[in-house]
Amino acid sequence: MKRCLALFALAAAALAATFTVTPDPRWKIIGPGGGGAQFSPTLSPHNPSRVLVACDMTGSYITDDAGESWHNFNLMGVSRFFVFDPHDPDRIYAQAAGLWRTANGGKSWELIDPRPESIKEVTMPDDHAGVRFLTEGPEPGNISALAVDPADSKILYAAVSSEAGAVLRLSHDGAESWRDAGVIPIAATRLYIDPESPKNSRTIYAIGNRSVAVRENGAWRENPGPLPTGSFSGTSAGFPSDGGKPVIYAVSGANLFVSEDGGASWRSSSVAGLDAARYETIATSLNHPGVAYVSVSRATAGGVSVFGVAKTTNRGASWDFIRRETSDTPGAGMHDAWLTRRFGPGWGESPLGLGVAPNDPDIVYSTDYGRTMRSTDGGSNWTAVYSKEVEGGGYTTRGLDVTTNYGIHFDPFDAKRIFISYTDIGLFHSEDGGRSWFSSTTNGVPRRWVNTTYWLEFDPEVKGRMWAAMSGNHDLPRPKMWRTQNPDNYVGGVVRSDDGGKTWTRTTNGMGETAATHILLDPTSPKGSRVLYVTGFGRGVFKSTDGGETWTLKNNGLPAHQPFAWRLIRDRNGVLYLVIARRSENGGFGNAEDGFLYRSDNGAEHWTKIELPVGVNGPNGLAVDSANPRRLYLAVWGRRATDRAVDGGIFLSNDAGASWRNVLSKDQHVYDITIDPRNANILYACGFESSAWKSADRGETWSRIPGYDFKWGHRVFPDPRNASKIYITTYGGSVWHGPAGGTDSYRSTPPSSRSPKTRR
Repeated sequence: MKRCLALFALAAAALAATFTVTPDPRWKIIGPGGGGAQFSPTLSPHNPSRVLVACDMTGSYITDDAGESWHNFNLMGVSRFFVFDPHDPDRIYAQAAGLWRTANGGKSWELIDPRPESIKEVTMPDDHAGVRFLTEGPEPGNISALAVDPADSKILYAAVSSEAGAVLRLSHDGAESWRDAGVIPIAATRLYIDPESPKNSRTIYAIGNRSVAVRENGAWRENPGPLPTGSFSGTSAGFPSDGGKPVIYAVSGANLFVSEDGGASWRSSSVAGLDAARYETIATSLNHPGVAYVSVSRATAGGVSVFGVAKTTNRGASWDFIRRETSDTPGAGMHDAWLTRRFGPGWGESPLGLGVAPNDPDIVYSTDYGRTMRSTDGGSNWTAVYSKEVEGGGYTTRGLDVTTNYGIHFDPFDAKRIFISYTDIGLFHSEDGGRSWFSSTTNGVPRRWVNTTYWLEFDPEVKGRMWAAMSGNHDLPRPKMWRTQNPDNYVGGVVRSDDGGKTWTRTTNGMGETAATHILLDPTSPKGSRVLYVTGFGRGVFKSTDGGETWTLKNNGLPAHQPFAWRLIRDRNGVLYLVIARRSENGGFGNAEDGFLYRSDNGAEHWTKIELPVGVNGPNGLAVDSANPRRLYLAVWGRRATDRAVDGGIFLSNDAGASWRNVLSKDQHVYDITIDPRNANILYACGFESSAWKSADRGETWSRIPGYDFKWGHRVFPDPRNASKIYITTYGGSVWHGPAGGTDSYRSTPPSSRSPKTRR
């Protein structure tokens, strides 16, 4: 599958920022497809087979063949909305970290607001490395809605929110320059231009969270909305073919509203036959607004709890519940791929997003917590377009992947057996080298643990034997996961398989429930009584000397307060290292909130603290040189210091941690470091700043691997079957597979002298 890769250079890459996206066909995404929340399905008015979808994990996706295949592209962050040019089918706008535009149908993208030449610096200060543009003059406001003039592609209208309030910005030169065109009386989430209004004084409808503002003859007025309290969760509008004011639909909790006069008046509507219905989102066809689809997030029908999609063909006068599902029973006409078969319809739930073809109201897409589905017959039938079944019963991605994964694991006895340890969808395996995928948690894994597999360990001498660290708590060590839940309440532990992952047995005697985030096997221990170590997030380190049958907590020397034990590393001499994740985004620095690094010379019986580099409090990963065990490589998460991250990157020690020096500061959010098992001179690293890195001189110098650009990366894994390739696990984009040496022929065009400096 071809990949669309953003080869923009960030501050993390320490290159002049070109802010462009170019394709690289040599990278693939592997996995079953789907698996995470998807949003904003947007169909082209020129060709309904061209569709865009966003996700909350920074990836965006485009298809030109109605979902048969998708291409991922990354615009420095989550895409909030997409807008098609009404005249040029290849010109599309996307609001992500700034406003981006493609002029060739998604083959490449360029940042157009803020203008690249105005950017002094790009920083990524927070825990998720969110992009912030520091510009000459005032910071750019947030574009919350965009519209292209229906008669002139060069004229754009943008609703912008800033500290000064909401304003309308207008461009007459295709976004080369903008001018303020007055204050909008509401915070607009959608803009619609009346195509029948005078070209020199357009009538504009701005839909907000509770009401509609209209600009006619250059003056704004706010039409009161239908809500006494609360706000809309979804809105959509379209213009009747016979002219007149737009038909507007809005939902808010248990309320479903329709306006046929541009928001001047509203009437309540409802889906007949449903009790206690609640609505998630709504969408209509831009040029056929008599038809609309609404997501029913919860309702009761005949005493049964249901959810799905309802449809109107008469402007909301009546609604038919066309897609009716329960948590256990798929609706008639639902033709899903693996997700419903594995987890049931209740996993995906009701649509989070709906998109209708502007010129054909029978074509509609829905997105939810794991799937993108397509209907071409007005909602009677829905087909999965995120994944497809292959011969043999497994599934493979169509290119639309929204899954976090921590590792890709290769069976030492079977080169074609591969496992991916996922968040949300648990452990998956392939028996054919990655061509097709099956769930691996269907037999023996406690239901509460299925959500996340953090790591997998094979017995190097016993075919089929393996252990997995699992938890019902996902996305660790990100602070968002434990701010509101005490780790004492986390569930999870260790399971063992003796048949290659077909069946599992819980092995937590002495451990109890804990979020097990890593498992390490001592390869020198007897194969009949393996020594294993496990990190319990918020608990510490557990050790087993009988292959996982029983466990003992080994925290002697560790902090007494809920150590966020995260990763274990063992050197060739048996020395153990423990990475303890910090307890807050900023770490508090210099106190118990910091992360720590510990060492044990006696099999975890006692731990000794290793002082971190000056200023560092976010250790995230560690690698030990296979030839020289005193040579350590430390991956560090930077601390937030006002508008930037500091003291992150990669640090090197030649004296087992007695002293450190920074060897990569260009990237402040490095997740982990990998040493190539074939050649200790070659190292790889990855993190949350759209970059993967390679060193060919044992970590002394680093260069960015062109071609990989997913915003949130995890780890690099050398391909054991092909030394010229690597796998990269990601936080929200499944597993990437591509060239280990980079893709020089696909480098971005060198920036002009006006490009911003990328300093920290």
